[in-house]
Amino acid sequence: MKSKVYFSKTLTPEKVLELYRALGKDLPGNIAIKLHSGEVGNQNFLTPEFWKPVIDAVGGTVAECNTAYEGSRNTTERHRETLKKHRWVEYFPVDLLDAQGPDLELSIPKGKVIKKNYIGKDTAKYDSMLVLSHFKGHPMGGYGGALKQLSIGMASSFGKAYIHGAGEPEKIWTADHDRFLESMADAASSVVEYFHGNIAYINVMKNMSVDCDCCAVAEDPCMQDIGILASCDSIAIDQACIDLVYASKDPGRDHLLERIESRNGIHTIEAAAALGFGSREYDLICLD
Repeated sequence: MKSKVYFSKTLTPEKVLELYRALGKDLPGNIAIKLHSGEVGNQNFLTPEFWKPVIDAVGGTVAECNTAYEGSRNTTERHRETLKKHRWVEYFPVDLLDAQGPDLELSIPKGKVIKKNYIGKDTAKYDSMLVLSHFKGHPMGGYGGALKQLSIGMASSFGKAYIHGAGEPEKIWTADHDRFLESMADAASSVVEYFHGNIAYINVMKNMSVDCDCCAVAEDPCMQDIGILASCDSIAIDQACIDLVYASKDPGRDHLLERIESRNGIHTIEAAAALGFGSREYDLICLD
């Protein structure tokens, strides 16, 4: 059965909230709001002000995890300073899920590459999750969207190295590339399973650089903004974003597609669909 993906070309904070409400998804209990806090120096990440209406309406806690590479977010202390600098703590309660160990270990019995996933232990405090993703390129994954937020985004610092290394964290930057992409799909499946499907997704196609918000030095956006998407299916929403890039007539789209294709970015979606926790088939419902 096709998944529903809601879409609007109107890129406003208020429209984000409208699309979320269109899902009709009840997120029970204590809600984690997973987003990207932005590396210091990055000019493209989506700000607290942009996300504020939907976060206020949901009433959840902004959730992040530390990184596995040098930068402004690789330790709890540095990450907390970044959260202050980027004004997240000014507007919302914030939880660094892996601020203290030990990690929460999730089993992935059906995983193609990895059979376990390490996420921030504070995840256990939450009953459901709203995933707010900035869709753009990525230096390693080709693109970043909902599936990357579920996998690398939810992983602890150690967990990130474990996924990147396809189960061998010491090979964080040297593992077979497709196995890394498949490991992301495996990890994403474990988070969906953990929350028993109590997750909603919003992808915003704005400020689309070939680089991720994790890059302190990132290229400026290479193509025009496209819009906002919302779904209850992480695979469908990422596939819809990829399809919208391909369908665009903007001259900058080829630069973004070169980044996605050169890193075989679509393989993460292929691997996720093979695991069966979502569908690449969708109905795009336009709300403009």
